Amino acid sequence: MDEESFAPSQRQYATRADEGYVAFAPPALPPDLLLDDGTIAALSAADRAIGELAGAGRTLPHPELLAGVLVRREAVLSSRIEGTQASLSELALFEAEEVRRPASDVNEVLNYVAAVQHVLDPNRALPLSLRLLREAHEVLLSGVRGGHATPGEFRRSQSWIGAPGCTLIDATYVPPPPEALWRCLDAFEKFLHSERVRPPLVDIACLHYQFEAIHPFLDGNGRIGRLLCILLMVEWGLLPAPLLDLSAYLEPRRDAYYGGLLRVSTHGDWLQWIGFFLSAVAAQATDAVRRARRLQRLREQYRATVTTPRASSLLPQLVDALFATPALTVTRAQRLLGVSRRAASLNVEKLVAAGIVDEVVGSTRARVFLARGVLAVLDEADPGSD
Repeated sequence: MDEESFAPSQRQYATRADEGYVAFAPPALPPDLLLDDGTIAALSAADRAIGELAGAGRTLPHPELLAGVLVRREAVLSSRIEGTQASLSELALFEAEEVRRPASDVNEVLNYVAAVQHVLDPNRALPLSLRLLREAHEVLLSGVRGGHATPGEFRRSQSWIGAPGCTLIDATYVPPPPEALWRCLDAFEKFLHSERVRPPLVDIACLHYQFEAIHPFLDGNGRIGRLLCILLMVEWGLLPAPLLDLSAYLEPRRDAYYGGLLRVSTHGDWLQWIGFFLSAVAAQATDAVRRARRLQRLREQYRATVTTPRASSLLPQLVDALFATPALTVTRAQRLLGVSRRAASLNVEKLVAAGIVDEVVGSTRARVFLARGVLAVLDEADPGSD
């Protein structure tokens, strides 16, 4: 990365260090924007789709159940963008077994779920702030690879982005040097708390770029940056719960995603990035409505199956639990229902007999049962993801 990577208008924000590399410190938000017709159309489509998703979320009997599985889908795909390989079924089995494994990819995904839950906890101690993002980062990197990267602390050294083995000199992107980091973060937080005079989705696109450009942590920036989008959509009232899984759109389009972010830095091309972000929002909001309705119909079908005059009154509770974590052990069922182990085992067997769960063959630990119908809805490819 050198000065020639930048358009003339952007070179004032690039500085050459004594060591010879060039770093970029993004100017404070908001950018001077004039939305063109294409971006306005994309904004209109995204607003409509988000409005429909918000409406669907408010009319669902238990939106928190659907939000739970959609957050897990987002966690799997957001982590996959960073190279972490874990599936939804692996995450479900991991949660059901309640056994932590060191240096596991699934641990990292589960930490992402915990970080989302932390920032969206209505009883959290901190307001929307840099401190809250630092807390999320601490949760994200607790006890996993990347734990060396000072969880919960902003970096005090220069970082860079590029191909494996690259140096600061030939990196694709070098974020602000440590001495400029706090100035950039202070401006970021001031904009975060400023009066909203622009369309909120445009501001979220800008804030996501700004966070990625500042790259305040040694590791985990991408996941926290995408978590920020979820947080803002709920915090600013666009959605009643974290029902949007943006990473399902971004993961198969990583080159366009990273390329769009980079072009804002190198060429000030805000409209391309904002248009891409709005397309992601529109596509995933539309997909989430469809997926949420399918999950709701499946829940109603399962509850109808187990709600008969002679059936256990506890079975609907287990059905609902499968829409938060689509896997079950007898121990988990016992805890959820507050009954004896024998009673819990009998209720799980009734779910097996009803075809709602089936046992995972070959488990060397406790017997584990998967709700494959729930996982099938979540694993179904997004339209147009190829």
